[in-house]
Amino acid sequence: MEIKLTKEQYKTLVEMLYLGEWMINACRPHNEAIKKYQELEQYIYSFAKTAGLERHIEYDEEFKKYFLTEEFEINSEVEEYRLEFEDETFWDELVDRMSLRDMIRQFGEKAVQKMDGMEHFKHQRPFLEKYDREVEEHGIENLEIVSTPKPPSSSGSSTPTTLH
Repeated sequence: MEIKLTKEQYKTLVEMLYLGEWMINACRPHNEAIKKYQELEQYIYSFAKTAGLERHIEYDEEFKKYFLTEEFEINSEVEEYRLEFEDETFWDELVDRMSLRDMIRQFGEKAVQKMDGMEHFKHQRPFLEKYDREVEEHGIENLEIVSTPKPPSSSGSSTPTTLH
């Protein structure tokens, strides 16, 4: 297979590869990275000189790998996209997890597990809306870790911590 790309298309492909590989492997220890994505990224990066982007991607002899240069990071919007993605993911996950927690508290874990998709959404929606409004208006300003003491028990369990 042969694919012909303009210089701009190649640069866009490099940006997408960087973001995709980062999304897949950034959360993994280096020794557990999914190699097929790293290998494809390295293969595509190897054409940088041919594409006229050697100022944006350089080969490091010590590591035997291609790396994006500081110039690429400065002149590209990829870091802005990555940070935007992280920010949106943080708020979405926070709201989703807190609303699910509250729904389980109200209906019980077994009842929530038995709900079909529409029923689950119907019951979770008020909690989602509540937390969406809260984070839109106040961000994390009103979030605190609150320990709720329980009566002493013979099991010796620790005091649970609740996020409000």
